[in-house]
Amino acid sequence: MRRDLFTDEHEMFRAQFKRFAAREVEPKIAKWNHDGITDRDTWRRMGAEGFLGPCMPEQYGGGGGDFRYDAIVMEELAYVRAHGLMTAVHSSICMPYLLSYGSEEQKRRYLPPAIAGEMLLGICMTEPGTGSDLASIQTRALRDGDHYVVNGAKTFISIGQLAGLFIVVAKTDPAADPPHKGISLLLVEADTPGCIRGRKLEKLGLAAQDTSEIFFEDCRVPRANLLGEEGRGFKYLMEKLQQERLCIGIGSVTSCRRALDDTVAYVKQRHAFGRPIAAFQLTQNKLVDALQGITQAQLLAYQLGRLKDAGRLRPAQVSLGKRANVAMALEVARSMRSVLGANGISLEHPVFRHMVNLESVFTYEGTHEIHTLVVGNDITGLSAYTG
Repeated sequence: MRRDLFTDEHEMFRAQFKRFAAREVEPKIAKWNHDGITDRDTWRRMGAEGFLGPCMPEQYGGGGGDFRYDAIVMEELAYVRAHGLMTAVHSSICMPYLLSYGSEEQKRRYLPPAIAGEMLLGICMTEPGTGSDLASIQTRALRDGDHYVVNGAKTFISIGQLAGLFIVVAKTDPAADPPHKGISLLLVEADTPGCIRGRKLEKLGLAAQDTSEIFFEDCRVPRANLLGEEGRGFKYLMEKLQQERLCIGIGSVTSCRRALDDTVAYVKQRHAFGRPIAAFQLTQNKLVDALQGITQAQLLAYQLGRLKDAGRLRPAQVSLGKRANVAMALEVARSMRSVLGANGISLEHPVFRHMVNLESVFTYEGTHEIHTLVVGNDITGLSAYTG
């Protein structure tokens, strides 16, 4: 189907990025998967070519575009299976926090090197004992003169080994009632004493994405590095988490499209009983069901993108989109794997690796169950938080 969400200018940008990905990204993916991490030089090259922060304002070095430019980068990286290049975290998740809530000094200090790929960005939310219930985080950032002293532990932090700046979610008022009103966001440079990178975690799928532990031990952060207003961090998170979940929905659909394309190529050349298995009705049924699911999910993702650009995207809408699209993607991946027969259980086959990657996507930025709760609360008019 024609993607009428994108203008001719968007498609020119897509063509440029496709050429870049073929030249600078695809040849490195096998090594990244082996090493469990991407390389900084590729990030810098992406920045130099204008593919990081394409929707950031030109005054900070960005492309001055809209969210659709970010979506194009996400789609094309997902299609070539470059899951380790978490540009969505860097460009589409962290940069908007700086742009929306940062002071002018913070924006001028951090956005230009981030857009250039010289300083990568990560966000520290999840803790060993706290996932979706962000109001219960235990990391503390207590005032001491002109500084906050940060203590706590974070885990499952994307780009944790490469990031030069972290947006850290912490309690600046542990006694706040309700608790979520005590949460603030701090900008913590990775080389600040007391900011400690822990292990790069082993996980199921997404091999090249470095996911890490981050510890804070009496880490002194200047009060000037408070992002936005003190005590408003939870509100900021609720506003920006919607875009994170939209990014997942977009990437999942495109990854699934690649799995379908790979499967179609396989069934056309694989023969059984004297003819290609693509000729069997059962095979075609699976392919058609997959295409139907992908098409519906893409339409949903693009409609949510339109609402986002129009400033009308609601939390329950994006939760429904993330829930539906990831579930579809996992179902299609399992179906395509079954078509491949023995190759479908081979660690070497990209469709199997795609399925394993989606098991991870099913979990992060809110589990399937959490998004069910968000949508259910919206339907019934209830909320997990009050006040």
